[in-house]
Amino acid sequence: SLDYPRLKITLLEKEPSLAIHQTGHNSGVLHTGIYYKPGSLKALNCREGKSSMEEFCRKEEIDFEICGKVIVAVSENELTALETIYQRGRTNGVRCEMIGVERLHELEPHVAGIKAVHVPEAGIVNYGKVCEKFAEQIRQQEGNEIICSVKVTAIRQKTQRMLVETENGEYEGQYVVNCAGLYSDKITSMTQKPDSKIIPFRGEYYEVRPEKHHLCRNLIYPVPDPDFPFLGVHFTRMIDGSLECGPNAVLAFAREGYTRSTVNFPELAEVLSYSGFMKLALKYWRAGAGEMWRSFSKAAFVRALQRLIPEITAEDLEEAPAGIRAQAVLPNGKLVDDFLIQQNKNMINVENAPSPAATSSLNIGKHIVGIVAKRF
Repeated sequence: SLDYPRLKITLLEKEPSLAIHQTGHNSGVLHTGIYYKPGSLKALNCREGKSSMEEFCRKEEIDFEICGKVIVAVSENELTALETIYQRGRTNGVRCEMIGVERLHELEPHVAGIKAVHVPEAGIVNYGKVCEKFAEQIRQQEGNEIICSVKVTAIRQKTQRMLVETENGEYEGQYVVNCAGLYSDKITSMTQKPDSKIIPFRGEYYEVRPEKHHLCRNLIYPVPDPDFPFLGVHFTRMIDGSLECGPNAVLAFAREGYTRSTVNFPELAEVLSYSGFMKLALKYWRAGAGEMWRSFSKAAFVRALQRLIPEITAEDLEEAPAGIRAQAVLPNGKLVDDFLIQQNKNMINVENAPSPAATSSLNIGKHIVGIVAKRF
């Protein structure tokens, strides 16, 4: 909008305020792009997006910190995967270093590990604060609107314009951008059949008591299981000074299922009847069962953390708010492992934008605006 002042934006938000869901429920990490397949949209957008995000935060005086992180191998059988991550990082242009035990303990004295990759450029920020500043800039431009508490019920083509119907009335424009996160497939289906379905995975966190903050200086990650599509529970120092650990990854029984007891039966039935989910569950049943066990057993969760920091105990942890990851899954059971942005006439659908979408958000936005601007 700032680069194209003639384009006017009306932003429709289902909730009473912004950043209620994924933006306000993540670990607040500025990712470097070390994990992602070279040439992928994740890899390309993460590097540039991180630089843009840092520049934006400096300009708008949003607190952030480049604190660095370590990805730690705790056993010999993790060394091959660690080397793969290191080489992928180098290919992606990430500044990283393979380090031994002595250097690892200089960085993180309480970590158990035999080798690690040090990523000094990783950082932390509060993406809720970033979103507030985005909103402020949108509102400052004449003709723009942000309208909250409006739920979209239908989208229709009306000659050369688009009509968006909501529970609170209709809105008309020349172009629609669907970035509805947990409901992106639902919005897509209002004009076309989506290629995938969003499966909600809940990520549960614990907060470490202040007297044990010394156990972790910055960001500590395990070597992810190459056979499981999530990073594993890790330690994250937050920009407000708190220390969190998590998340696991368990099927949420509702798209907004932030607690284990939250169940939306129609949404759950839709997931369980989806062939893509059943194939995914069969492929990852063993890892999925472990994640579910860690969800119900704090002791099991702690044991996973103790592989990284043996001194951590259950008494050191208090439950923290969970987050929901909107993950697109194809009918063949494969996870969409990259950003997926599709154009359909006068509409763009952001169908899959998991991590590192927050880090990459300015770059993703620039890409989308470039597509839209060509139509005017």
